[in-house]
This record gives sequence, C-alpha cells and structure tokens, in this order.
Amino acid sequence: MSETTKFLLSEDQMPKDWYNIAADLPVPPPAPLHPATQQPIGPADLAPLFPMALIEQEVSTERRIEIPEPVREVLRLWRPSPLIRARRLEKALGTPAKIYFKYEGVSPAGSHKPNSAVPQAWYNGQAGVKKLATETGAGQWGSSLAFAGSLFGLDITIYQVRVSYDQKPYRRALMETYGARCVASPSNETQSGRAVLAQNPNHLGSLGIAISEAVEVAALNEDTKYALGSVLNHVLLHQTIIGEEAMLQLEMAGDDPDVVIGCTGGGSNFAGIAFPFIGMQLRGGASVKRRRIIAVEPAACPSLTRGKYAYDFGDTAHLTPLVKMHTLGSTFTPAGFHAGGLRYHGMAPLVSHVKELGLIEARAYHQTACFEAGVMFARAEGIVPAPEANHAVRCAIDEALRCKAEGRAETILFNLSGHGHFDMAAYQNYLSGGLVDQDYDEAELAMALSGLPAVA
Repeated sequence: MSETTKFLLSEDQMPKDWYNIAADLPVPPPAPLHPATQQPIGPADLAPLFPMALIEQEVSTERRIEIPEPVREVLRLWRPSPLIRARRLEKALGTPAKIYFKYEGVSPAGSHKPNSAVPQAWYNGQAGVKKLATETGAGQWGSSLAFAGSLFGLDITIYQVRVSYDQKPYRRALMETYGARCVASPSNETQSGRAVLAQNPNHLGSLGIAISEAVEVAALNEDTKYALGSVLNHVLLHQTIIGEEAMLQLEMAGDDPDVVIGCTGGGSNFAGIAFPFIGMQLRGGASVKRRRIIAVEPAACPSLTRGKYAYDFGDTAHLTPLVKMHTLGSTFTPAGFHAGGLRYHGMAPLVSHVKELGLIEARAYHQTACFEAGVMFARAEGIVPAPEANHAVRCAIDEALRCKAEGRAETILFNLSGHGHFDMAAYQNYLSGGLVDQDYDEAELAMALSGLPAVA
C-alpha cells in the first residue's frame, strides 16, 4: 500500500446517510430568530422558501439522516470521489509530511456543490415544486443546481453576482447548457436589485444581494422555492458525505490525519470534510486523537478572522431570518477578487459555532499567495484547482513546510473542492503579473458592522 496514489471506494461503499454534527455538540448553537419578533423561528416561517423535508433537516438533532435512494443513484455518477496522496507535491516540497486531498472536482459541475444540489432538487420535486430560484458567486453552485434541476424537471433561475458573471462567462454558459436562466445581480428584475442599482448602477454585486433577489422571487411566487448552496444546516449536512468517505479511504491507506483543511466562504465544503472528524473527537472524548482543523478564507473577505460573532441577516435586503454567525455586516461588499465563491459577508452558523467553541482554527490569505500555491500544485499533481480551493492548497503547503522545518512527519488532509477549468482567465492574470492583492475597506467594514441588528 505504500506506493498507492489513489484510494478508491466502490459504489456500494458510498455512505448511506449524512452526518449531523448537531447531535454531538457540547453546546447547542443559538437559534435563528424572526427579525420582527426576535423570537426563534418555526417551520411555518421557513415554509415559503423550503419544502418541509429540508426544514426538518435544518432543525434536526438526529446524528444520522438517511440519503434517499433516488439521490444516491444520481450521486453514483461521480461518487465516491477519490482520495489522492499528493506524493509529487510532497517531493517538490521536500517535506516529511504526508499530504492527502479529497478531490471533489470529479462531479459533472466540477465541484462539491452537487452533493447538496441533487438532494435539494429531489426533495423539492417530491413536494411538487416546479421552479427554484437561487444565487451564485463564481458559479459552482449555480451550475450544480442547474444540473440537478435538469435531472428532476425543475425550472431554475440563478442570480449570479455581477463581478463573477463578467469574469466567468463559461461558467454562465454551463448553467445555460443545463437549461437554467442566469441573471446578473444586482438586476432590474427584483425590488431589492433595483434598490441597489439606484444607488450604484455599476455595483459589482455580492452574494448577500444575490440572495436577496432569489429569496424575493421565491417569497412572491407560490410555484417557486428557494435553494441555497451553503451556510444553512441542511446544506452542510449534505456535504458531510465528503468527510465520511475520506475516513473510509484513510483507513484503506492505513493513515489518520493530524491536520484537516478546507477553504471557507459560506462553509459548506469545509463542513463537509471537517464535521465528521470533529464529531468523532466529540464522541470519543479525551481518548481520541486531537486534530487541528483549519478553515481558510480570503483576506479580502475575512468573516472568521475579522468578522464579529453576532446575529445578522443572511442577505443585504434583510429578507431572511437573523442567524448568529461570524459576519462582516450584511451590507458589506467585498472587493472583486477571483475566488467569487468565497465573497460572502457571513459564515455558516454551525461553522461559526464550532469556531466559538474552540474546535477549529481560522486563517486568511491574499489571492496572489493562493494562486502561487495553485500553480505549484498543478505542476506537481496535474490538477488546476479552482481559486476557492487554492486557499486550502496554500494552507496545506504551509503546513507541510512547517513539518519540514520542525522535522515532523505529520499527515495532512485537505479538501480540493473543485477544479479551475472555468477560471483560466484568473490564472492568465496571475501568470502575466496582473493579479493584485485586494483588501477590504476598513471604513466600509466599520459602517457595515455598525448596522448590525440590535438583538437582546
């Protein structure tokens, strides 16, 4: 086994259920609140947006939730995804560390996002829903929901953040190939979009604004529901199939990670790789190996490392419930850096909660350092990572170099959440020397945080 590069599970070894970390948390996370009453929301408050099956998953404290067989049938198109030992990268770095990556770029859409898009589309279809509205940044989620909608006969409308809509035309073409309609956000189609454009006709857009547009469409149309690609509990739940598979594959490799790494924007791929390992530690107590779990975010949108842990809206127009999370403020607009999937003002409440409990670390990087790592990885392992995944690659390389400096042969696992085949303009920009690091505006951040809702 010492020379094995890929660790592959058979289709019948694919997990049959999702892992719910809520069952093992020592302290339950703060409840979402109704913005008008500031009381915990109930299923009726979410019913205009989601089918009841997803609402039940959102509030569940059951440790295991069964994956329906029709969903597993679709997931088998690409799952189980491979676990790969990055031997050539290890050699290039001269590190005694062992580096493994879980490769989610093998899905039809090229990222981890279909892990949740497929069940969300299926549950909506089972509830008789005909149309879904959603937002997307770089387009991984939008293309994934478009793919899932095509399988289950749903009409999909996607509000894509304007800066990514312009930067990534081929991701938009992929959504349209799957049959979805893609709209640049902010748009003139919704009241929330028109309000933003009235103040700034050239607004770059943000995930918060795009969420407002999609939520507004779902709330005003009885035949339409809303689908979210990250942040919410049920989305993170669906992604845990990543970590569950990785555990089985690491057993095949005869290895056990000392460090687990994932990039973070809204928190879905990070939760997918990390939550099963965190849960194992929580259930095992002091006798279980303690791993370092690292969430890596962009320095230009640092919700975990710079944001405030507070109740805030998940969208810019304040159409969503209040959730307690690490936030930069719902009106905060990040700079237009290339990792569009990480340009969200807040972090998933569950990820924020485990950060507050001291169960994970957080780290922030600028984009040039991340693209440097992505190019190094591509030249060693042959896979060009998405700009978002480059943040995890950067951290894994830094951890491997730390091991080299300390003479420690640790095992590093990271989630390579997607490939960068639709992001080659960003790589051209980096290779030509045109890519620059961007920081958030301190004054804008202070203003956004000053507008956080007052919650008793």
